[in-house]
Amino acid sequence: MKGADQLQQTDPAGLETLEQFSHATGFNRWLFDTVAPWCKGQVLEAGSGIGNLSSLFLEKGFQLTATDLREEYCQRLEQRFGQHPNLQQVVNLDLAAPDFNSRYTSLFGRFDTVVALNVVEHIKHDELAIAHCHQLLKPGGTLIILVPAWKWLYNTFDKELGHYTRYNARRLRALLESQQLEVIKTTYFNTAGIAGWWLNGTLLRKKMIPESQLKAFDKCVPVIKLLDHITFHRIGLSVIAIGRKH
Repeated sequence: MKGADQLQQTDPAGLETLEQFSHATGFNRWLFDTVAPWCKGQVLEAGSGIGNLSSLFLEKGFQLTATDLREEYCQRLEQRFGQHPNLQQVVNLDLAAPDFNSRYTSLFGRFDTVVALNVVEHIKHDELAIAHCHQLLKPGGTLIILVPAWKWLYNTFDKELGHYTRYNARRLRALLESQQLEVIKTTYFNTAGIAGWWLNGTLLRKKMIPESQLKAFDKCVPVIKLLDHITFHRIGLSVIAIGRKH
């Protein structure tokens, strides 16, 4: 496995963010509990990173294929979860690969669920990424996508993390429908996070989420979750779409 210094050289902002969120156990559990009811059977997690949510999929008993674009993260996932009985495999998966159809043929039509959380916004040709997710699903399989919401929130955080854009529910629905997926639900997630994202990334133009603020936010998750219910999930820092393959 490559050392931490090498990991930082390839994806410094991404790695630091993933490391910060590895300690945000309340937030990770909240996000997992939000998408888990839509998951079933064989699950492929696109963009597993260092395994912040992978651990919860495995703990819950899902048969998980963990994947990431970066080989360094794949090595880290293998080291962390390689002996777990529910881990099927770790795959170095690039959803935007030009040779996707030849490189990943063995994965086509194998999964009941494909989960891509905070992945698609990193891919310039997002429709191609969704089309490739479609190919990985069994007929009747479910695609779960979470992306950052609202273009007016695009700021220095997004630039540092390599985000091409931010979405709203209508745009995300149209993206999935353009690739022959039936959208059965869209919803916004994490209303409370909007204030901190705007304050730090837009007003103060910081490049990273302040660690102290993330820790405080994580401790308040039980209360923060209520705000999503109060707003009827009509606004949030992220937007989620659930699609089904015919």
